[in-house]
Amino acid sequence: MEVDAMLLSRLQFAANISFHILFPTISIGLGWLLLYFRTRYTLTQDKAWEFAYQFWVKVFALTFALGVVSGITMSFQFGTNWPGFMERAGNIAGPLLGYEVLTAFFLEASFLGIMLFGKNRVSNRVHLFACAIVATGTCFSAFWILSLNSWMHTPTGYIIKDGVFYADSWWEIIFNPSFPYRFFHMMNASLITSAFLIIGISAWRIRGGVDGPATWKVLKTGVVMALVLTPLQIFIGDLHGLNTLEHQPAKVAAMEGIWETGRGAPLTLFGIPDEEARTTHFAIKIPKLASLILTHDTEGEIKGLNDFEDHPPVGMVFWSFRVMVGMGILMMLVAFWAAYEVLRQNRASPLLLLTLSWMTFSGWIAVLAGWYVTEIGRQPFLVHGLLRIEEAVAAHGAGTMLATFVAYMTIYLFLLVAYISTLRHLATKPAGSLSMLQAYPTSAEGAV
Repeated sequence: MEVDAMLLSRLQFAANISFHILFPTISIGLGWLLLYFRTRYTLTQDKAWEFAYQFWVKVFALTFALGVVSGITMSFQFGTNWPGFMERAGNIAGPLLGYEVLTAFFLEASFLGIMLFGKNRVSNRVHLFACAIVATGTCFSAFWILSLNSWMHTPTGYIIKDGVFYADSWWEIIFNPSFPYRFFHMMNASLITSAFLIIGISAWRIRGGVDGPATWKVLKTGVVMALVLTPLQIFIGDLHGLNTLEHQPAKVAAMEGIWETGRGAPLTLFGIPDEEARTTHFAIKIPKLASLILTHDTEGEIKGLNDFEDHPPVGMVFWSFRVMVGMGILMMLVAFWAAYEVLRQNRASPLLLLTLSWMTFSGWIAVLAGWYVTEIGRQPFLVHGLLRIEEAVAAHGAGTMLATFVAYMTIYLFLLVAYISTLRHLATKPAGSLSMLQAYPTSAEGAV
């Protein structure tokens, strides 16, 4: 069977970005949590918060390192696998990627050493400042990367000369129509991912009997974050969906499995999209709900896939969207349950702790599914409506692409297993000295 080199190029980049995105989603949220832990210690002199910082800064350092390494690999692929993109859109993509290095990377690189190793070498004020700068730097990084990605979905502020994109208005390029929604959606997703990570590992430590002076404090912090941010994500997602309907209606039609244009479109909960038959088999529908959600009008018109000359692969977008939404709803329900027990009753039942442990990486699942909806939903374009995939892919042989794809997947699988194993090792280590464990509570009472 002949293997399509272009498909392998797409799969290889998908593997790279899927692996890479796991780590910024944690480092962004965890950077701000570390700043919070240090601030609480500064204000209260409660050494439990200092203990929390010392534990979680190790996780942050490991996560940050893998994020940087995988990001460099991903950026190389613009030149090796997708030279047509840089030849055509490099005048816009290059500066935006450069701004990310000049702002975010320099800020992080300059102060990361102080944050990781300077606690006993600089004043508390300087160390707090370093933590704040590193946390801010992670947001700057997300800002520039998401600005470029959003521009690829909703391109504005450009002119085209001889097939090459040139900047006409950097303001319009950076703050393109989908950028604000995508930025806040991703930032909130990162905070939620970090919240469930600290909740899950804290629950694991409690179940294993190695919870220390800060475990319940960290658990409660994560529960409060999840309780507030998961409903907020639904609100931001709704705004993002309305923006997507305006600028990329074919993506929305694929997400909802809508084939025919009409008013009062039903919401398809589940089904099996069939592009060849142009229908969704075994569909379970709720009348008019898709129109209500997407247009805020039960009789709102939704354009169907049959009216688009180009539309994304329906099955992947359809199911990825349902995984994202389903996981988001599950996370919200678990957050409500945890808030009821941990915050209101000052306890955590064995069933809750087991559930929270299993939800440790739930944010990763939701983020990856959402990213697939976004990126696969842009197909068959790299720059929506302007630059197609086949115009940008490198002319590598299928054998070369298959070999490098297998190599990437092998390395990434090894690194992912090593990362999770390291977190498991940290989670099973005893919390600290006996004197510290006796000095601070390791149950919910008193650990507010």
